[in-house]
This record gives sequence, C-alpha cells and structure tokens, in this order.
Amino acid sequence: MDLTPYLESLRADLAAAAAPAGPEIQRAAELLGHSLEASARLALLEALSDAAAEITTRLPDATVEVRLRGRDADLAVSRHAPPPPDPPAAPVAPAAADGGDLTRLTLRMPESLKTHVEQTAAAEGVSVNAWLVRAVTAAVNAPAQQPLPTGRHPRRVTGFFQA
Repeated sequence: MDLTPYLESLRADLAAAAAPAGPEIQRAAELLGHSLEASARLALLEALSDAAAEITTRLPDATVEVRLRGRDADLAVSRHAPPPPDPPAAPVAPAAADGGDLTRLTLRMPESLKTHVEQTAAAEGVSVNAWLVRAVTAAVNAPAQQPLPTGRHPRRVTGFFQA
C-alpha cells in the first residue's frame, strides 16, 4: 500500500488552508508539509497496525499484519487452523431422587496432588470442587479397570481441604 497519495493529500490540504494568508504563509505551510511527512507516515503506519490488530481479534482463524517494504506498507493475512474443539465434559451424576441434597466431605491428599488438581481445574475453567465431583463421578460410572489399593498408607497425611 503506497502511503504517498495520502501524504500528498495532507500537504495539499495544508497548502489550501494557508493560501488565504498570503505567499509567505503559503511557503511556510509547504515547508511544514514536507517536514511533517515522516511523522505523518509514522502516524498512518500506527493507524494501520492498530486496525490490523483489531481485525485480528475479530477473526477466528486468521491474523492480519502490517509489513513494511521500503516506504510502503503491505497488509498480510495469515490463515491458521482453528483450535480443536474442547473435549466433551465428563457426565455429572444426576441429582439424587430425594431432592439432590449436598453433603460435605473432608478429603485428605498429598500437597503435590492438591496443587496438580488446582492447576488442572483452573486450566479447564472450573472450580476445584466441580472438577473433583466430575472426577469422582467418572470414576464411579466407569467400569473398574484397576483395583483400588487397600490398607492404610504407611505415611499419614493430615490437613483440611475445602473447595
């Protein structure tokens, strides 16, 4: 995109505005128009960059960039594959037939597992409680693949977890 016509239009407008004031002012406007060319070119490039950024935010599968070639600006559109769809959420157990009363459960787990659960829930955009309910529901609804460990863990972990 050649910016020169826009800059010449700006210079012509400045000269036309100065014309009624006489030849000295008209000459000063002409000199001023030439000295402002670099600033005006930069302002136009910034406007193009802002427009490209705004357009990019509204396009789901493309990016618009302003690329400079010498004194000209080119708009480049790059298409990219849309993000894969989110995997379907695990089914949540239906509410109990007696009205779906909720109950509180104290859950003890290693600190490292708790941190991992918090990070995973945050990545999925759900609360830790909602993530845990989904995980327990999926485990209860899934056929048993591995037997659950029996007996007590030799190391006792204490603490309180509240979601």
